[in-house]
Amino acid sequence: MRWANLTIATGHNRMAMNRSILQGAKHFVRGEPMTTGMLNRVEAVIRAYDPCLGCTTHAWGEMPLVLQLLNPSGDVVHEVWRPC
Repeated sequence: MRWANLTIATGHNRMAMNRSILQGAKHFVRGEPMTTGMLNRVEAVIRAYDPCLGCTTHAWGEMPLVLQLLNPSGDVVHEVWRPC
């Protein structure tokens, strides 16, 4: 093989994933501390758009994920995360 042009789901669907995560954040984040349930919602959105990511994370267990709530100045107000 001399050349290949691949369309990877992660890159191809990035804008749609970002918009869906933003929509979910607007619905679920209400000022109270974020919960691990919110991590699950975000993970569900990502897996819906990226089937390759879902398969690779099944091989390793849970998908590592970090959610940060930022104030208008960009400072982290709250953070919830799940390690590998």
